[in-house]
Amino acid sequence: MTRAFLSIGSNLGGRIGNCRRALLRLSEFREIIIISKSRFYETAPWGGASGARYINCAAGIKTSLKPAELLGLLKSVEREMGRGKNARFGPRPIDIDILFYGDKIVRGRGLVIPHPSAHERAFVLAPLGEIAPDLIHPVLGKDVRSLLGSVKGKDKVIGLDALTPHSG
Repeated sequence: MTRAFLSIGSNLGGRIGNCRRALLRLSEFREIIIISKSRFYETAPWGGASGARYINCAAGIKTSLKPAELLGLLKSVEREMGRGKNARFGPRPIDIDILFYGDKIVRGRGLVIPHPSAHERAFVLAPLGEIAPDLIHPVLGKDVRSLLGSVKGKDKVIGLDALTPHSG
């Protein structure tokens, strides 16, 4: 089994509920064991996109799936949850990305690991830093804590207390 890290986000409908449903659905696959999950974070849309704010979290998993197989499974869960082929960075009920897969570097058609923009995104690094601050980025050679410390926009990533009622 390989340890991997996922980023999960939603900005349509019941955003927190969508992220929880995605985690629950992933836990139903025998090839995936969820070993850690961050709290939820609220952030503005990325890449200049308009639309509702996102809810994001990170999950640490162990999986027997190869990277391409894991990606296929994640895409099937996204489709089950109503994600269509929308514009890049556009509104979506669920978005699940592979951030890291062990210490592997994968450069393939439709799959790049580590996620090519993870180190630039506070909404990815804040939740990931909660569950894996010492994780070393295999390309950059820096830990998640250091990457989060130097990323722009981290002050706009708002951690939500799981016990606080929230609209999303």
